[in-house]
Amino acid sequence: MRGCNCCRQLHSSTNLRPLHRKAAIALESTRNKPSITYTGIVKCNIAITNHMRNGRCEMALHVFDSMPSRTPVSWNAMISGYLSNGKFCLARRMFEKMPERDLFSWNLMINGCVQYGNLLAARTLFNEMPERDIISWNTMISGYGRNGYVEEARELFDRMPFKNSISWNGILAAYVHNGRVEEGSVLFETKVDWELVSWNCLMGGYVKKKRLVEARDLFDRMPERDVVSWNTIISGYAQNGKLSEAHKLFELSPSRDVFTWTSMVSGYAQNGMLDEARRIFDEMPQKNAVSWNSIIAAYVQRKKIFLAREFFEAMPCRNVSSWNTMITGYMQTGHIAQARSLFYWMPHRDSISWSAMIAGYAQTGHSEEALHLFIEMKRNGELLNKSIITCVLSTCADIGILELGKQSHGNLVKAGYETSTYVGNALVAMYCKCGSIDEANSVFECIEKKDIISWNTMIAGYARHGFGEEALAVFKFMTVAGFRPDDVTLVVSTVSASLGLAIQEGSYTRLRLVFYLHVVILV
Repeated sequence: MRGCNCCRQLHSSTNLRPLHRKAAIALESTRNKPSITYTGIVKCNIAITNHMRNGRCEMALHVFDSMPSRTPVSWNAMISGYLSNGKFCLARRMFEKMPERDLFSWNLMINGCVQYGNLLAARTLFNEMPERDIISWNTMISGYGRNGYVEEARELFDRMPFKNSISWNGILAAYVHNGRVEEGSVLFETKVDWELVSWNCLMGGYVKKKRLVEARDLFDRMPERDVVSWNTIISGYAQNGKLSEAHKLFELSPSRDVFTWTSMVSGYAQNGMLDEARRIFDEMPQKNAVSWNSIIAAYVQRKKIFLAREFFEAMPCRNVSSWNTMITGYMQTGHIAQARSLFYWMPHRDSISWSAMIAGYAQTGHSEEALHLFIEMKRNGELLNKSIITCVLSTCADIGILELGKQSHGNLVKAGYETSTYVGNALVAMYCKCGSIDEANSVFECIEKKDIISWNTMIAGYARHGFGEEALAVFKFMTVAGFRPDDVTLVVSTVSASLGLAIQEGSYTRLRLVFYLHVVILV
């Protein structure tokens, strides 16, 4: 039998490191032996790992396929490599082909399923495992928690034969990260020896819920604190306008990192205290992209676009967020040409970049430019998001381009956004303004959670196109559904009628009368 062909190929490659050349030589020496040596297998495993680490999946597979015999480590190296390179399907296929799986293989694949959000596959593998260790349980608990399945995470936690600190931290994080801070707090009080990361986690949950009293109480009770603890409480006070308390803690903090300083800059900026924000920024011993973006955003929010541009030009480490902030600022202050110039100078654009430009064009009356940019975005293969498509729908409605509006509707359906309230309202408005009242009604009926805007838009659409009886019927259904008519409900109908549309006088009078009766009853 021949030796490991892959390693002979590796031996001849001028790009391999000395370790791999030695591996190739060692394995080539086995070509007259009936099988590859254990040392040869180890060397090939190292080569596979190296290829995967550098994104060379095909070369790793070639090494793997050329091995006359393999160990579970060889298979695990391939699975791990595929997962780290974003090739989940190939990893799963490799796992299914394994002649013999060890515990590491099962845990590796379960973690891969969790990382890719496939909780059903992860649970199936978990149930099929011939044996489990604490890593298996902790991986599932963490996966459920990160994806919003708190009850499932708790069910596994309660069933665990043995728990360690990672298990406890995992279930606490599941509660906190899903906004269930009260339940997390109850759990926290059942145990005394929590790790520092858990204290920080619960305190962060309180801060996110703006429950600063509880956050401060926890901070004061902490047996030890690290820079994350200080940053969490300081940012909590700063973000909620309690800058005096934030500054006191900032001065007391034993060590500050770039995030400590940035929290203060952001806090002052968000509360309109630009001079203080600038002072803290200038005093920072180190600055990162977040720091620069915070001060730029502060000036943009206060419409001081030219000062923002000075910081932008001085910034040594711009990222896509820096460019997006400036583009948004220029658009909001009416500097369309400058925004356009920055947009086309950007080294890299994301969906927010396109959204800022398209929305800016639309909001400043440049409807055709907005639609041209949307078409360019599609041609470039950029991912469309909800805000971009709804903005385009509004633009289509303003200038009456029904066909493009229908195409955008199709994109929304594919993305699964159609039945959301915000998107549904935009679709109804677009179809109504373009005169497609039947399509508007179809979308209206599909909106799962209608709000007052949904009802008002549909009533206005019917009234605008002369369907007085239908407008009255929708109005009645709105009140039956428990919605209180607002001023807009009457105004949209009154304006539509005053435009001379074909609403019968009797129907309009009845509509107005019913409205006033409901206002009298409901107020």
